[in-house]
Amino acid sequence: MPVNYQVMHLNRMVATIKEDGLCTVAEPSFLPYNLYLSEDTDIGTRVNNLGNFYYWCASRVLTLDRKYAKEILNAIGATQGTTDRERAKIALTYHCVTLTDVYWVKTQEENVQYADINLYEHSLSDAFVDVSLFGRQLTAENAELLKPADAAGDVSTQGAVPKAWIRRDGVFYLLKDGGERDVNAEILASKIAQCFDVDQVVYEPSVFQNTKVSCGRLITSLRYSIVPMEFVEIYATNHDTTREEMIQQCDSYGYHMMNIIDYLVGNTDRHWGNWGFLVDNKTNLPVKLHPLMDFNKSFLAYDSIEGSCCLTTEKTMRQMDAALLAVRTVGLNRRREIREDWFTDQSERDMFFRRLNLLEKQNQ
Repeated sequence: MPVNYQVMHLNRMVATIKEDGLCTVAEPSFLPYNLYLSEDTDIGTRVNNLGNFYYWCASRVLTLDRKYAKEILNAIGATQGTTDRERAKIALTYHCVTLTDVYWVKTQEENVQYADINLYEHSLSDAFVDVSLFGRQLTAENAELLKPADAAGDVSTQGAVPKAWIRRDGVFYLLKDGGERDVNAEILASKIAQCFDVDQVVYEPSVFQNTKVSCGRLITSLRYSIVPMEFVEIYATNHDTTREEMIQQCDSYGYHMMNIIDYLVGNTDRHWGNWGFLVDNKTNLPVKLHPLMDFNKSFLAYDSIEGSCCLTTEKTMRQMDAALLAVRTVGLNRRREIREDWFTDQSERDMFFRRLNLLEKQNQ
């Protein structure tokens, strides 16, 4: 008989889907933002349902462009899947849990509760940090003891640079490497962003096994999830709205401040996976844009005052133009001074203050 999967949100069963594509949607408003299912029984709909389900499961597994992805997958005995179905099978080995939200999957026959498996209340294995951050092989003892669920937090975390979750005194932190330039850029950009009135992940310098890394605190919890903008686009398409309308209704201020900060620090990596909504798990509705994160690609394309192409706007425009529009709309909102001695590179320092002066004149 076909396996009957149950898509869960905390302890709420949202939908069921069988391996033949037949599904039942019990709570439409609690479906994941990037999962669309239909209860129609024709063959085409069933094929689409199954494809959508596998795509959603696959989105909860790291991509192969992540540094050390092969080493990570090898460590949990998973194949280096390239298709959605192959990657979905990896996610299903650890019930599709992530540190991004509170969705998970079980089969109808399984007697398991979210409290038994959720990552927020169960310690991650420090033994896996070496694999995720440095690509090192597990010791024979750790490899024998490690299960896919023990590594789920790292396996499900997206992005290309080496990173790993650690838990200290009940608090989760993400360590990120990527080389000295990227680490220093993320820390400096975060320091600058803290001088403005904008929600953000604070990145601090840290050292793990004699390697300098950036360290940022987890922003999700059992109460709040995050939904990347690429998933919001899918949701908007299926709910007769647009991401621009959702942003305008939810957090226009946060959106404009993001464009200001990204222009000032020359962040070239604000793709759809690096920004999105903070969602209230009680309602599955967006509260605001989630805190700004991922600054490791700052101070690139930093050789002209115009900046690179802005990745967050509906119409194509330069980062400078998006930032000027933002200042006209919400102001500059700087709350303390940025010191010149924070910069170690003179050209970066000069370009930053040229950009800041430009926005300050617009703000007068």
